[in-house]
Amino acid sequence: MTFRTRFAPSPTGPLHLGHAYSAMLAHDMARKADGVFLLRMDDIDRERSKAEWETLAFQDLTWPG
Repeated sequence: MTFRTRFAPSPTGPLHLGHAYSAMLAHDMARKADGVFLLRMDDIDRERSKAEWETLAFQDLTWPG
């Protein structure tokens, strides 16, 4: 069985440091267990979700590596 973690932000606004911390923890846990880290956009709030926020989230997550 493969260990999997995920980070699923809603594209309803900019990410903040708490998001980065959560994503880094999930990523590091997956790496330590030789597992898989998944990034999933949780766009269930259709009224507030915006494509530009999704694009920005991907860009924001590149700076912590």
